[in-house]
Amino acid sequence: MSALVFLAPGFEEIEAITVIDVLRRAGIETVVAGLTVNPISASRHTRHLADVPLAEVDPSREFEVVVLPGGAEGAKHLAESPLVRDWLVRQQNRGQWVAAICAAPTALQAHGWLRPEQKIVCHPTVHAEFPPGQVDQAKRVMVDGRLITSMAAGSAMEFAFEIIRRLRGAEAVTKINQGVRAVI
Repeated sequence: MSALVFLAPGFEEIEAITVIDVLRRAGIETVVAGLTVNPISASRHTRHLADVPLAEVDPSREFEVVVLPGGAEGAKHLAESPLVRDWLVRQQNRGQWVAAICAAPTALQAHGWLRPEQKIVCHPTVHAEFPPGQVDQAKRVMVDGRLITSMAAGSAMEFAFEIIRRLRGAEAVTKINQGVRAVI
């Protein structure tokens, strides 16, 4: 199993680092790819190192999931990136998973990746950017087809566990949660 996590300038720290940490605890090879060169400044002005620039990730490599962390500025950069668009298309063509949290579903929208009938969850500040009825405001994490979306930093652990549940099953989530003791 492998995952590709995008780090764009202004990404939300909790949403990215939580997912990276939990995926790696699950034994999922997790490649962290930066849209810019290291270090990458996050939304709270912390600085982080990607494993590799996204431009250097082999496009023929298959990932079971690509993950788009949110953060308003980070989501804007994801939405503007042709490399991100190309990875979204690859994932769709390969029948693989895409996961986006907080404001990151706006990048999916910008790249024309979302189907109009597809249900999502996102940060309340970006609800208006989606057609009426597309955002489920009652849920914290949503799965629709091969798309996993989540609300915000406060749901990052649930989001990470849902990715693992889809890739490795419920038993893997239970095993990892024995160490982290999250409320799920």
